[in-house]
Amino acid sequence: MIQRLSTATVYVLDQDSAHDFYTQKLGFEVRTDARMGDFRWLTVGSKGQPDLELVLMPIQQSPMWDDERVKTMRELVKAGTFGVGVLRTDDCKKTYEELSAKGVKFRGPPTERPWGLEAMLLDDSGNWFSLLQEL
Repeated sequence: MIQRLSTATVYVLDQDSAHDFYTQKLGFEVRTDARMGDFRWLTVGSKGQPDLELVLMPIQQSPMWDDERVKTMRELVKAGTFGVGVLRTDDCKKTYEELSAKGVKFRGPPTERPWGLEAMLLDDSGNWFSLLQEL
């Protein structure tokens, strides 16, 4: 029986840049930063949720991905194709202002929706998250 989701993948254009974005701008903590030859396993997570990690996975050639797939995936990520998830906050407007001041880009200001107050946050690769305050 499945008990919970513990790890999710976020495909990034540059792991070092993503590391800085997720830790310095979003305030996540590094959970694992291990190198195995040319491969780097880098995970981060919210300090308030120790049982969930985001793998910051570089888009690069591998046994699973040829050059054409890498090129396509990089283009899709840059274009803002992928929604990664929902980041919950107690105060969407305040968090939006704090993150905006740190240089985090949003698709627009917080907007009231049927499911809460929401702003769409973009990471430094182009992935987007819903920043959500339940009302």
